Amino acid sequence: MTHTIYSHQQLQLKSIARLKQIYSEIACTVEVTDKRCKDAWISAIVNYQSSKVQKLTTAAPDNQATAQAELDSYIADQAQAVAPEPLRIVEISFNHHEYYADDKLIASITHDDDHLTQRWVVMVNDKELFRANTPMRCDRFICTHYKDGSLPVQEQEATPPTTENQIMAHIFNKCQNYGFEILDDGIYNNKGVKLGQVGCTDGNWWVKRRYSVQQQYSNSVLDAVRSLSMVDMSTDGKSIFDEYFLDQPLEQLTGDKLQRLLERAELVTA
Repeated sequence: MTHTIYSHQQLQLKSIARLKQIYSEIACTVEVTDKRCKDAWISAIVNYQSSKVQKLTTAAPDNQATAQAELDSYIADQAQAVAPEPLRIVEISFNHHEYYADDKLIASITHDDDHLTQRWVVMVNDKELFRANTPMRCDRFICTHYKDGSLPVQEQEATPPTTENQIMAHIFNKCQNYGFEILDDGIYNNKGVKLGQVGCTDGNWWVKRRYSVQQQYSNSVLDAVRSLSMVDMSTDGKSIFDEYFLDQPLEQLTGDKLQRLLERAELVTA
């Protein structure tokens, strides 16, 4: 509670009865040496007020520092709202880019091969949000609407997919288009012939044909899988012995490969 600060001159004009009342109002704790003397009451009140003013003066620097810290924090928050941290872009493939803010997915840009003109699409929550004829326009759309807060909130999965899982998903989708099957040791066609492997390292897509150990870099996952389809065509005229024994000794064949070899041998002799 705040009380009026009385000067010595003001107190001199008060009666003893009024001085006693002021003494009680300000909850003065200074002892009055002579309660019959007016000057004793004035002295007690003045000394008590002086001690309170001194405490407030001592605390002022701390309050000022606290206020300054709060102001600095407010300014920083406003600056962040006006100019948020730049978005991080992860290139899943040439045709697929994902945008992250503080490790949270906010949007992605994909490519629609079926559209004639506006093939680049901004996706949020698996829904088309914007379409343009260049990826730069999609990038501008995401950044602009993210900054002004009008970009829909991306629903985060309970267990966000890792980059490795995302890469495998892209490979799987492209293999589906060609009817290929992904096994532990590589990609196979519908005849059980191993075509090779496809992967992505540091954002660079690569392909290994058949049993080769050499990686050949590709522009995208689509190009990598498409190159395996050419391997598929080139092996149509080979016998099952060419396909397996020329590449690997019999003792190195896995159980799955031996099973496929026997199945194909039965088809040939049938």
